[in-house]
Order: sequence, then C-alpha cells, then structure tokens
Amino acid sequence: MGIKFLLHAICVWTSTTCWVLTASTDDGLVRVSLKKQPLDLKRLNAARITRVGLESNVNDQGAGVVYLKNYLDTQYYGEIGIGSPSQSFSVVFDTASSNLWVPSSKCLFSIPCHLHSKFRARWSSTYTKIGIPCTINYDYGDVSGFFSLDHVKVGEIIVQDQEFIEITREAFVPFLVAKYDGILGLGFPEISVEQATPLWFSMMQQGHINHKLFSLWLSGDLTSELGGEIVFGGLDWRHFRGGHTYVPVTRSGYWEIVVGDILVESISTGVCKFGCAAILDSGAPLIAGPTQIVDQINSAIGAEGIVSMECKNVASKYGYALWNTLISGVRPEIVCVDVGLCLYNGSQKVSGRLKTLLEDETMEGSAMGESAVCTFCEMIVFWIQVQLKQQKTKDAVFQYVDQLCDDLPNPIGRSFVNCGSLEILPDVTFTIGNKSFPLTP
Repeated sequence: MGIKFLLHAICVWTSTTCWVLTASTDDGLVRVSLKKQPLDLKRLNAARITRVGLESNVNDQGAGVVYLKNYLDTQYYGEIGIGSPSQSFSVVFDTASSNLWVPSSKCLFSIPCHLHSKFRARWSSTYTKIGIPCTINYDYGDVSGFFSLDHVKVGEIIVQDQEFIEITREAFVPFLVAKYDGILGLGFPEISVEQATPLWFSMMQQGHINHKLFSLWLSGDLTSELGGEIVFGGLDWRHFRGGHTYVPVTRSGYWEIVVGDILVESISTGVCKFGCAAILDSGAPLIAGPTQIVDQINSAIGAEGIVSMECKNVASKYGYALWNTLISGVRPEIVCVDVGLCLYNGSQKVSGRLKTLLEDETMEGSAMGESAVCTFCEMIVFWIQVQLKQQKTKDAVFQYVDQLCDDLPNPIGRSFVNCGSLEILPDVTFTIGNKSFPLTP
C-alpha cells in the first residue's frame, strides 16, 4: 500500500454505476446538481451559470440545487452565495481539500482576482471579521488570504456563521485561466487549514442534512449542458441502475480508499495487484500516479514518449526529402538547412543538441519547437548516412530510423497517443471494492 494514485471523481465512471462514500448510516438529504457546458478546445470562454428547476423524487427537508458548468471537461463548478444579501461566486467542489475560499475585495495586486468575482465584506450585514492569515498550497499553485465568517447559501439552504477564507493573493497562471472564482473543499477537518470546519460538516451540525453521506455524479453526455449532480445526505436515484459499490475510507483526511489490480484489455498489468492507496479527487481533471506505473499503463495502451513521437513525425514528413537530398550529393551538414528545417550553425554538433533537448524539462505541449525539429533532422540524416554506407535499401533504412526513434529516452516524462487511433485503443480497468470499472477511449 506504499503506492498512491489520485483518482478523478467519486461517481463518474459510468452513468449506470456509482461509488458512495459514507461517514455513517443516518438518514437525510441535501441536493446539489451540476451543469455541463459543451466542450470548446479553441477558446477560453467564461461559462454563465443558469438556474434550472429540477424536481426532486426524494422526500427531503431543505433540499438545495446548484447547477454547475463543465469547462473543457476539466472543471465542474457551480454557484454559491456568501453574505447577506447573498454575493454570488462560482466554486469547484473539491474532495481533496477542506476549506472554502473566494477572492477578496482586498485582493489588489494579483491579476487573477480582477478577472473573478470578489467578496465585499462591507456589503454583508452578517459578516464577522476573524482576520487570521493563512496560505493554502495546491499542486498547481498557492493562494493566501485571511479568515472571515458569514452565512453561505448552497442551493436553497443557508449555512450560518461559516468560516471561509478571503483570498488576497492567487498564483498567476492556474487561476488566471480558471473559470471558477474559488474552491469549496469537501475533505475532512484533519486537512483543513487552521482546523476550520468544512462546509459540509457545518451542514450536518446545523441539521440541514441527517444522513452523513454525499455522492457525486458526472454525466458522460457531451451534447447536454447538464453536467451531473452532487448530493449531500443522499443519492439521486435517477442517475444510476443497479447497486452501489461501497468501499471503506482507509484514512481520514482525504477520501482515501484501496484500489486493486489495473487491467488493460482485460489483462492484468500487475499494478496494484496487492492494493494501492488512492485519493478520490473531484477537483482534478486527470488520473495520476507514480511515473513508473503510469509508464507501464501508457506503454500497454500504445502511448509514446514525446521525444520518440516527434522524432517519428520528422522522419515521416521529411525522411524521403532528406534521403533524396543526401543522395543528390548535398553535404550532410547542410542537408537540414537545405530542406528548411535548420538555420545554419556549424559550431554545434548533433550530440550536443540532443543532450540539450533531452535535458530540457520546460518544454510544453506536443510540439517541441523549431530547435527540436532541427535536432531530429540532423540525427536522422546521420542515421541515413550510416545505412547508406552499408548499402541498405530505402525501406530498410527507414525501418532502422523508426526503431531508433522508438529507442530514444523520454526524460521529459510526457506520453501521447495518436488521436486518430482512439477508437482502437484498449480499455483500462480499475478494480475497486472487488468490482471492475472500465475506462473506455
């Protein structure tokens, strides 16, 4: 159990099955629903919250409904209110943290604050100043601010005198492009900064919910704006068929469970065969794990390292042009200049450029830039030269080049799959509570 995974959500694997995390077996219900926005990979458009009536099929007391937007299938966020009268904020419901925070009107020098709604204490008649400073550390950046106290509205329920953090500084890049204003943590008090009571614990303490349970459903329908639903104190029985898989929380703090074997195309990888600790994180867009294990899974589904992939791209697009230029008598050191892939630089050897390329861990995205293309071109020209001296055929030469591209190390730690081959990629199945949960392409 020394290996840890970070899993994406609580009830997201399919629309017919769901995990439920429970703190006890009491009865009670508070509903919070999610709204989905169609995927748009080209523009970073802000999502507008739309209130929609949704009839409850469960007799409950004080049920609240909030519709969340889905941004790029990575962020599910919805509207809450803070203060009296209520000031509206879009928040991510995050099971991997425990504090509630929103930007403060006193956030003056962080650009992301000026792109989001800010809490104005002087507008609220129920506001109480606490003033204790704090910082929350996330994997993608930090936020800093101070504690305050006020009423928080979730759907139609109002949690009174809830501690929250007014943020005065936000990490630039991650929160600059975020579609949400703040984060509503759903973790345990053990990981709450300054031991502030998490909002959903306050719901229980104030009698808004009787059943100490919450569940999360995310819709897989890409054509619908309805993104799913989070329910405090119960379930929405319309969103699944059959029974649930109950798994114990192995350590309080995070929603930590045990994940069993991981299979690719129904064949065991041996990964987590004897159990791995995993955290259910509704605020994360990815499934994350140790590099060695993730590399095994990526290899099994045909993913390639970015270095190998870019090398093959250069070979497939320019290989024959390089071949023809070489055999026409052009000097090898200027072949890549001749085909337009390099600027002339006779002072740096291929081996030096490759070393620089492989040591560069700051490159982002699937495209590695002009200098990388030039480096791969020069490597391929060298490989072709060697094979030509051995009088190999063109087909044999490019089979050799392809194999050498495969053998290149991938120190950057990124792997990619060909999007054109998604339909033929194998399923990856996680075993949780002795039940299989397949992820399909």
